Amino acid sequence: MEISLTGKVSLITGSTRGIGRAIAEKLAQSGSSVVITGTSREKAESVAKEISEKYSVDAFGVEMNLLSEESIKKAFEEINQKVDGIDILVNNAGITRDKLFLRMSLQDWEEVIKVNLTGTFLVTQNAIKKMLKQRWGRIVNISSVVGFTGNVGQTNYATTKAGLVGFTKSLAKELAPRNILVNAVAPGFIETDMTAVLSEEIKENYKKQIPMGRFGSPEEVANVVLFLVSDLASYITGEVIHVNGGMY
Repeated sequence: MEISLTGKVSLITGSTRGIGRAIAEKLAQSGSSVVITGTSREKAESVAKEISEKYSVDAFGVEMNLLSEESIKKAFEEINQKVDGIDILVNNAGITRDKLFLRMSLQDWEEVIKVNLTGTFLVTQNAIKKMLKQRWGRIVNISSVVGFTGNVGQTNYATTKAGLVGFTKSLAKELAPRNILVNAVAPGFIETDMTAVLSEEIKENYKKQIPMGRFGSPEEVANVVLFLVSDLASYITGEVIHVNGGMY
């Protein structure tokens, strides 16, 4: 069955590269208009232009910094001038500030919480207005395997990714009567800019923890997001789908 998202508008946060960009491309390939967000307006607009030309869909980029409530508000003012609201939201943007717990500063803790959790809260509140009116919407939150396994040096990050699961399950219950489905995807180790900087030795050690013996690709995460926002997943809500090659 071919998935068609024609007529839908999708907002993917943190979509100028990596998993976010792969998701934006996958949804555009299925006919959705896409809103690309990043901390750099220039980069967001550039990626949107490439996607628009490649898949012949409407795409535009906006600057959105999840550390700033004002930035999120301004971004939505701009979005609402260009489109009649959001049908599909993918909360992908996130940051890391990795340090061993005893060396972790309050700023390291608070910035990760502010972007990964508070930012997601604010973006979602702004995005669901049209979904509530039309009684149809799809929200996918990108969690992480470390939200379930924990990871040395990532107490702050793992806390937020576990928190997104509680956010997903609670919001799913609230919005289900309006036919708005809320799910999460928890990627394992995925080949992105973040893993590219690791040494070969570290990569090989990580691969030993993965039964499939390899890292995943951003497209393999995007495929699951596409399924969850499509009518194929019309009776799935409050769920977490793990994409980690059997690691967890």
